[in-house]
Amino acid sequence: MAKQRDKVLVIVQLSGGNDYLNCIVPWEDPRYRDSRADVRITDDEVIPLDNGLGLNPGMGAFKELYDQGRVAIIHGIGYPTPSRSHFRSMDIWHTATPDRVGDKGWLGQAVQQLDPTGSNVVTAVNFGNGLPRALAAPGVPVASVGNLDDYGLLTGMSGEDQRAQALDAFSRIYSPGVGSGWVMDYLGRTGLDALKGADILKQAPAMYESTVEYPDNPIAKSLKGVAQVHFADLGTRVFYTNSAGWDTHTNEIALQRHLWEEVSTGLRAFYQDLEEHDLGPEVTILVFSEFGRRVKDNGNGTDHGSGGVSFVIGDSVKGGHYSEYPSLDVGRLIEGDLAYNFDFRGLYTDLLEDWLGLDAQEIVGGRFEKISPFAA
Repeated sequence: MAKQRDKVLVIVQLSGGNDYLNCIVPWEDPRYRDSRADVRITDDEVIPLDNGLGLNPGMGAFKELYDQGRVAIIHGIGYPTPSRSHFRSMDIWHTATPDRVGDKGWLGQAVQQLDPTGSNVVTAVNFGNGLPRALAAPGVPVASVGNLDDYGLLTGMSGEDQRAQALDAFSRIYSPGVGSGWVMDYLGRTGLDALKGADILKQAPAMYESTVEYPDNPIAKSLKGVAQVHFADLGTRVFYTNSAGWDTHTNEIALQRHLWEEVSTGLRAFYQDLEEHDLGPEVTILVFSEFGRRVKDNGNGTDHGSGGVSFVIGDSVKGGHYSEYPSLDVGRLIEGDLAYNFDFRGLYTDLLEDWLGLDAQEIVGGRFEKISPFAA
């Protein structure tokens, strides 16, 4: 029996705009067939779910998790005055500020509450290149991992002195251009924290034992990395992963199915791993995308839309449907898009308050309706 750990949040970002209509498919609604003359999931392809809805044919493994009661489907999620720009919409999701350009990520602020002194440089770990805006906040250390097996900034150098000299050289190169102040202080601290994080995280693969075989795809590899770090008990509370390629203007049917096969099988393997190590109840996953797609297809794909779908997954989740599927009535569409009917900041409040035990109001900028997806 594994010891109980602190609650952990794992983010799976679907970058590009997951097509809600061809993901959670209203296949029994004739308006769906009328709207998607060329780019729709046919009756013989859909995976029947319930409530007149079905799943994309790439979501077979996802259906297994749903049948186990682990998946909450949040319908019609979005925000007021939706943006169809990838960059702006993703920035809104990352900073929880639809009405202005935010300067702090929602998860970066969460990490500040979880670890106010920044004593653990791996409280948050991103699997991917760069730093998601969601994790960015002054003074918050975040380790970004491309490949956990060979992770480590300057780790090939022997000894602290040699690495310190390298960091000093880096500092002198960039100081004239950047100058002093909080930006340089942040960069300097981030560099030192990256070194510490590299030394800590490189232990995880050697400590990892599992009989679970993960699929050979990028998101599954990231989720395996999450498992390795979590099982090593390094105190990481927030993990961030990304699945790219969801901007399905062309070849949508094949592409979206392929992407969902990758994500679904990766999630299934991850939960098999958690079960094997008896560590499932403390982990919750949020799967989100920056927006949905247009109701009418473009002949080979779909263009940027608004109202979308998110998922909360975990052993502590009350599975099922939350909020309502937006109407396909032409008169209720917003400029040809599904209308959002649930503000994503309410879901963030659920995750922050009821899962991580934090104060959400300042992070999300107010009080928003929650869906309460967690079992009592």
